[in-house]
Amino acid sequence: MATGWAGDGAVQEQIDATVDDAIKRARSQLRQGPSLSHCEQCDAPIPEARRKAVPGVHLCVECQAIQDREQHEFSGYNRRGSKDSQLR
Repeated sequence: MATGWAGDGAVQEQIDATVDDAIKRARSQLRQGPSLSHCEQCDAPIPEARRKAVPGVHLCVECQAIQDREQHEFSGYNRRGSKDSQLR
């Protein structure tokens, strides 16, 4: 049942598109290739266990945590999922 201007299945299409975008973004951030033995930012040694667990790792745990925090802070607002975006 459609309500307002939305067609049948519009909500599910919006959900699917948001999930697809998140998957593409996550896959684009995956490292490939050999892991480094030392962090590319602080030059600290990267333990062998981390290199085996995370293929293509280039950062130590501390630097990776900082980068993850910064990416989370600047990840932006998902307007596609906002009810306000449907009203404009």
